[in-house]
Amino acid sequence: MIGNPDFFSGKGADPAADFEELESPEGELHLRFFVTSGEEFALPAIGIKEVISSPPDRITPIPNVSPLLLGTLNVRGRVIWVADLGQFLGDATPMSTDRPEIAVIAVEDQDAMLGLAVDQIVGMDWLDIEDVQMPTNVPDGMAPFLRGEWLMNQEQPMLLRLLDQVAILRSARWAA
Repeated sequence: MIGNPDFFSGKGADPAADFEELESPEGELHLRFFVTSGEEFALPAIGIKEVISSPPDRITPIPNVSPLLLGTLNVRGRVIWVADLGQFLGDATPMSTDRPEIAVIAVEDQDAMLGLAVDQIVGMDWLDIEDVQMPTNVPDGMAPFLRGEWLMNQEQPMLLRLLDQVAILRSARWAA
C-alpha cells in the first residue's frame, strides 16, 4: 500500500520527490503568545508541560494570596496555581476574566508547576537561539525573567522576548 504511488498526495507519482520538498527546521521549538499589554513573548517548548484552554469559572479564586494569582485549577487531579503573566511582568492592566476561555501555559521545574495565564496563544515556532540578543529597554521588573529577545522585523521593529520559566517559577513575587 505504501509503495502505491496513489497513496502519496502530491504532484507526481514519485514518492521520493514529495519528501524532498520538506524543509528541516532550524533552531529550537518555542511557544509564542501575547500578554494583555500586547507584547509578544516566547517560552522554550521543552519547559512547557502543557497548554490548557480553561473556562474562567474553573479557576478557583483563593483569598489572601498574591494579587498576581488568579486562583487554582484542577488539571486531571493535580491542583496548579494560575498566575496572570502580564501582571507578573509589570502590566498595569489585569487580565480580563470576562471571556469564554483563558489560555494557560503550564510550566514545570522539578516538582513545582505553575499555570501562566496569557491573553492569546500565537502558536509554535522554530527559532534560532543563536539569534537571541541581550534585552534592551526592558523594565526593571521584567529583566530578571528574560533570557533575551529576537528582532523579528527590521522595517517595523517588533521584538519577541524569550522568557525564563525557571526564574518565573522560583520568583519571590509569589509570596507577596
